[in-house]
Amino acid sequence: MSGPLDGKVAVVTGGGSGIGLAIASRLAADGAAVAVLDLNGDAADAAAASVKADGGEAIGLAVDVTDRAGVEAAVAAVVDQLGAPTILVNNAGLPQFGSFLKLDLDTWHRVIDVNLTGAFHCCQVVIPHMIEAGTGRIVNISSSSAQGGQQLMAAYVSSKAGMIGLTKSLALEFGRKGITVNTIPPGFIDTPMLRESDAQGQLGPGIDDAIARTPVRRVGRPEDIAAAAAFLARDDASYITGQVIGVNGGRNT
Repeated sequence: MSGPLDGKVAVVTGGGSGIGLAIASRLAADGAAVAVLDLNGDAADAAAASVKADGGEAIGLAVDVTDRAGVEAAVAAVVDQLGAPTILVNNAGLPQFGSFLKLDLDTWHRVIDVNLTGAFHCCQVVIPHMIEAGTGRIVNISSSSAQGGQQLMAAYVSSKAGMIGLTKSLALEFGRKGITVNTIPPGFIDTPMLRESDAQGQLGPGIDDAIARTPVRRVGRPEDIAAAAAFLARDDASYITGQVIGVNGGRNT
């Protein structure tokens, strides 16, 4: 494939399904060689195979983003097989629902570890490669719930709000190195995770009600997020950093 990301190497965490898969596919379609990292190794391999079937270059790697040594080994494998990464999309995430007063400490730590500390690990491991290259694009997938809050999701919202803060801090620190850092807080996106939550009755009135309250009157698609992430990864976006780019159909403005 050829496109605006020719010659670039991208790492996408949580790339085995949903938003992450759509982002990996779009980056590959735009010319990047893509490393799909996912806790589910089979899903990562399947995603990479799908990209390659469409003419792209990709590898799949089983990685737990909370495991620093595992992240370091995965990035070393990316460098060895594809080259040094200069695009990083931190998408790996874990949902959480339930009363705050019943939220146990283990769950709190697990959600924070996956959703926020995982991004911390990946950024610390990948950014040195970006500094050496003199360029880099980091896109952190946060959540619109971090902008307006969401009841019964305290750990999840806190982790995603932390992702926004991390984005702004890194943008200020590494802009002079040619590295941009932005975050996309998706709105109501039709993913396997959302469908599972709906089936468990965790979405209140449900998907149809959410659509009725969305100005563009549809549920979001993973490809909507992928399009925004792909733009932020381009050279065209070199003057955009530290920004919160909402992709939510107008639910949050």
